Order: sequence, then structure tokens, then C-alpha cells
Amino acid sequence: MRPKNLNDVIGQTHLLNDGEILRQIVKNKEPVSLILWGPPGCGKTTLARIIASEVNAEFIELSAVTSGKKDVEKVVEHARQNWNLKLRTILFVDEIHRFNKAQQDAFLPHVESGLITLIGATTENPSFEIITPLLSRTRVLVLEPLNKDDIKRIIKVALKSEKNTKKVTPKAIDYIAELSGGDARIALGNLELALSMGEKVTPEIVKVAAQKRIPGYDKKGEMHYNVISAFIKSMRGSNVDATLYYLARMIDAGEDAKFIARRMVIFASEDIGLAGNGALGLALNAFQAVERIGMPESSYVLFHVATALAKSEKSRQTTDAMQRATNLAKQYPDSPVPLHLRNAPTKLMKDIGYAKDYKWEADFKHDKGFLPDELKNEKIF
Repeated sequence: MRPKNLNDVIGQTHLLNDGEILRQIVKNKEPVSLILWGPPGCGKTTLARIIASEVNAEFIELSAVTSGKKDVEKVVEHARQNWNLKLRTILFVDEIHRFNKAQQDAFLPHVESGLITLIGATTENPSFEIITPLLSRTRVLVLEPLNKDDIKRIIKVALKSEKNTKKVTPKAIDYIAELSGGDARIALGNLELALSMGEKVTPEIVKVAAQKRIPGYDKKGEMHYNVISAFIKSMRGSNVDATLYYLARMIDAGEDAKFIARRMVIFASEDIGLAGNGALGLALNAFQAVERIGMPESSYVLFHVATALAKSEKSRQTTDAMQRATNLAKQYPDSPVPLHLRNAPTKLMKDIGYAKDYKWEADFKHDKGFLPDELKNEKIF
């Protein structure tokens, strides 16, 4: 079912419409080294193959999971032979983030010279996984998950090509698309299995074939950071619905409950602070409860406290004050403590002015203030 030209590709219109980069590369017949960053099943490999075909280049595919530096060297040697024959070589590296620094370094001189055009595919953020020199020699293109309508179109094209259009009900097509999570491979796999299970494919048949879809959530990957970021920003914006949705996604994907609780403790001081001094205690109680109870029962605690934090009044007074105080401490790290604030355990210290006119009284305010002279006009809070 893999498309053979750009006109047959479904989705990624932001890269494929007239005037967009991939359309221009194919039109000009000039390949460019690219990093294609996107979720599984969104078309990274397909686009790389089409580019190679359209620009009349030899397409060589490696997987970073099973290949090493020697495999790259073989490709480079083959590319030299192609160069002598005036034939371009496109090297496609799937899961390129799995190559270590030394393996990625091996591409550099050959990408720089134009001997090979590199197209790497990755599901991980290239900023973290691809070495800077290689990033500077490539264009990073962000591919989006296929939306539900895209998946439905792909399913209908598949059914038409197999002459099976009457065997699958519209509701079943809709359900397959819903379960796919934007991954065309999952959708086609579920479709194929559902077709093998009966004469007529209904949502009930699809449900049996698909079982439960595993969320595309890697606790060490990009989605982990994106979802926790959305969770925090939703609480900060006092949007309870979004807060609970992102919390449910994390829990459903198996995120560490203590990690979620720790972030709520930080949030209680950073974003609620003086507007609700009880928030910190509530968040700490949640963390202790998660530690002592464990999952899945701790879900009640997490949803309870996340709702309370989202609904709380917000204040960043202490956060802003902390940042200003930290900046001043870095700017004036050696400012002498005023004599009248220093401890005076000996007579000599008292004689030279240590603790002068200081009184041990509650709420005592010294005439000379409390900040060093050079900071006495600074307002931190």
C-alpha cells in the first residue's frame, strides 16, 4: 500500500503542497540531506523512497538498530562507484537516533562533500539525539501524526485496491481510524486482521482484532516531556478539564506516579505560592500517599490534588522574587554584610561595631536596614 509518488501520499500537506519543501526538491530534481522527525506510521520511509525515485538516485536503506559503522563504510564505497557513473546515492537511515556519536560522525565528510545525500528518520527529538555537526548539514522536517480523516482515506484506498469495499461497514472504518493513533501501519494491520475474521467487518470484529491500543508514549522520549509540560501549563492556566485529560494520559501510559506527584509539589510553590499556602501541604500529602499506597489506587489522590491545584488561585510572587534574589546574589556575590547585622561573640567585635544598636526584640527594624549598602535601594519582593 506504499504510495509511489507524492500525489498519492495522504497527509503531511504542510510539506507536500505546491511551493513546500518536498514538492520543490522533487520539482528541481535536487536532493537535500534531511532528518524526518515524526511518530511511527506517518510516512517517513515512504517519503524518502519517493524522493529517491523522483530525483533518479539509488536508494540504499539502513536501520540503525541492526547496522554499524562498517555498514556505513560499505555504503560510502558503493556511493563512490555511483559518483563515477554520475549517479546520485541517497542513504536512508531508519531510527537514526540509535546511532552513537562515532557512527553519526562517519556520515559527516560524505554529506559535506555531496557524495551521499542522507535522509534520516527518527521518532525522537533530533535536538537531543543527533549530533550538532550533522544537524547543521541537514534540514529537519517535522512530520505530523495522520489525522482521523487521513487514516480513513488510507483504509478506503486499501479496500478499493483489494476489492473489499463492501465487506467493511462505515462504522468499522471509523473505529479502525479511531484506534490507530495516527499510525497508518496500525490501521492497515488491524484492517487486515479484521478482514480475516469474518465475511462482514463490524466495529465488534475490529474490537476483537485490535484488542487494546498501546499509547505512543515513551517515558524517556519526546512524548513524556510534551505531556507533562501540557499538564503543568493546564494547571497554571486553571483549566481543570485539560489538566485531568493529560493526567489520565500519563497514568494510562504507565508514567511513574511519584514523578507526577513530585511535579505537583514543585507546582504548588512555583505557581500557587502565597495565593494558597495550603497547596504545598496538600501536594506533599499527595506525594506521601502515592509512596505509601501505590498504583492504581493512588489515581484517586492524583486526580483529587491535580483538580485542587488547577482550581487554586495562582501567584508567582515568590517565584519572581526568588529569580530576582538569585540574580542579585550572582551580581553581588561578595557584598559585605553590614556591621550592625553581624554576630558579636567577643568584646573586640563589639568595639569595632559588630551588632551595634541591634536589639533582640520581635520584629525589630534597624535604622540602617538589612541589605548591604550597595543594594539598599533594590526591591526583590
